[in-house]
Amino acid sequence: MKTIEEILDKCNIRQLNEMQIATSEAILNTGKDLMLLSPTGSGKTLAYLLPLTQRINPELDAVQAIVVVPGRELALQSATVLKDMATGLRAYACYGGRAAMDEHRQLRQVRPHVIFSTPGRMNDHLGKGNIDTKAVKWIILDEFDKCLEMGFHDEMAILMRQIPACARQILLSATPAEEMHTQQILRDQFAVLNFLPNEGNVPARVCIRKVQSPEKDKLETLRRLLCQLGDDSSIVFLNYRESVERTAAYLEEHGFTISSFHGGLEQKQREDALYRFSNGSANILVSTDLASRGLDIPDIRNIIHYHLPEGEDGYIHRVGRTARWDAHGDSYFILGPEESIPDYVDADVEDYELSTEAAPVPVPRMATIYIGKGKKDKISKGDIVGLLCKQAGLSGSEIGRIDVKDYYAYVAVVRSKLMQVLKQLNGQKIKGLKTLFEAVR
Repeated sequence: MKTIEEILDKCNIRQLNEMQIATSEAILNTGKDLMLLSPTGSGKTLAYLLPLTQRINPELDAVQAIVVVPGRELALQSATVLKDMATGLRAYACYGGRAAMDEHRQLRQVRPHVIFSTPGRMNDHLGKGNIDTKAVKWIILDEFDKCLEMGFHDEMAILMRQIPACARQILLSATPAEEMHTQQILRDQFAVLNFLPNEGNVPARVCIRKVQSPEKDKLETLRRLLCQLGDDSSIVFLNYRESVERTAAYLEEHGFTISSFHGGLEQKQREDALYRFSNGSANILVSTDLASRGLDIPDIRNIIHYHLPEGEDGYIHRVGRTARWDAHGDSYFILGPEESIPDYVDADVEDYELSTEAAPVPVPRMATIYIGKGKKDKISKGDIVGLLCKQAGLSGSEIGRIDVKDYYAYVAVVRSKLMQVLKQLNGQKIKGLKTLFEAVR
């Protein structure tokens, strides 16, 4: 079993923050149920997974921990974090939007030690007897406040009744929801670790700014703002799916390379959008508040509120996407003629003037290529690097992030070499296997 120090070294993490150290000590050195309150972006996933790796038996072929999350993206990302630790523990993510019978078949193949799941899908599997909970010693409720907000109370109550009473409960939240103890879901006594700031939940490292739009339709103001911000990574938040699609279409028509993200997209479309944004192939993500939770994407500089947040919690979680760890970030409110900064924004708000001189549309440095073979075909990151260097003539500095999934892979390459790479790879094989290479748009 790898020690925590070995895992941190493997993941290139130099040190843990105060919250992560306290959480690890509480999980490892006490037997109490734990409630962790800490802001979005502070590293709660790592805080509970690190000590969990020390308490799960890799030799026992059974599910020993269940992590309940509000959405599929957080399930996938959390499972990936555990896999990247390379501890020998097997992880699997369950979520809606795909056939439960396919998941059941894969559960039998993977035999996970830890399952990350949305409440409804977990109940589906438990109700059908697809998951044996006899060996479950840990139940982690991640973003519990969001689960309640999304109406998962009944599903979570049903789920908790099917978990062994001896299982230790770990509760994670970014907001101090007052109703948590009255939901008839949790036990009464929790050790509480509260790392929420005393004055609001938006760190001082975030600069809050407002931009006035002369018209109710703010698209032209948004376009000018994004041009002025240059190639920094930005998320544009809107409140409705239709607004996301309209805004994304407008920006694309004006030459921007963007990713759009909302709950109406197919899972593959959502994965593609997030991947292109996180690897630098798109420097703008246009999204509903679905992107305000559970996305672990570093180096997001700007948060842009095209629509005002629907409440304080929504504002906190949106802004929590930037200034993660010790970084700095900026949050911009685009205000129409009849709009003003909400009262819950407890910070000095700067006026931000748009330049009268036209700025160029920023172009991302990277582009993403889809490769139609993955882990199940014995493809590794090294195989992809070798192919790109030998067959496509790229240098190591021209290759970015590589993600190898079970049946396919993504790789980021320098945008200026994209067409060259696709031309050189046309008809090529990887490890003797003929496959598809195409740009992810």
